[in-house]
Amino acid sequence: MEPLIHVLLALFVPPVEAFFQEGFGPHFWLNVVLTLMFGFMPGVIHAVWLLVR
Repeated sequence: MEPLIHVLLALFVPPVEAFFQEGFGPHFWLNVVLTLMFGFMPGVIHAVWLLVR
C-alpha cells in the first residue's frame, strides 16, 4: 500500500494498521488492548512505532 494510506490507518484505526504490519501476531493484540483499554492515543503511538521501526 501507499505510505500515506499506512499513516492514515495508523492515526485513525490503529489495530488495522498493526494487522497489516504484523498479521494476527502479538503486536496486533497488544495494539487492540492498548486502543480499547487505555484510550485511543496509546494504540496510535504503537501503530506509528510499528510503521517506523
